[in-house]
Amino acid sequence: MGLKPENNAMLQTAILNPALLDLLARVRHTNTLVIADWAFPYWPGIETVDIALTRGIPTVLDVLDLLTPVFKIGRIWQADEFVTCNSEDTIARFAKSFGSIPLTREAHVDFKKRVPHAIGLIRTGDATAYGNIILESE
Repeated sequence: MGLKPENNAMLQTAILNPALLDLLARVRHTNTLVIADWAFPYWPGIETVDIALTRGIPTVLDVLDLLTPVFKIGRIWQADEFVTCNSEDTIARFAKSFGSIPLTREAHVDFKKRVPHAIGLIRTGDATAYGNIILESE
């Protein structure tokens, strides 16, 4: 018995990027995942899924907001410099997307030390200063 046509449709909602779906499927308990801006340095040892379309599209928060309902996030890391380099509106937008997820801010140099331990990196088109985040799966 074959699939009925209405049950055999391709993905049409939520995350559609196959490379991103593949990466997310491999994240396990306490693994980390980086969501980075357009200018974040390339890390040769980390799988990078580049979804940057143009400057500002998509944003780190676009990706986070798509992940939050389907990805168990236990903690978020972000650079301290984010708070001193961005407007109150930008800080509030990030806080809204973070919700009640525990947040640790640390010096940017310490933040970058966490990157090589990540399962993967999602590069966005975001241009928010120090808007990069690291998610730890729950």
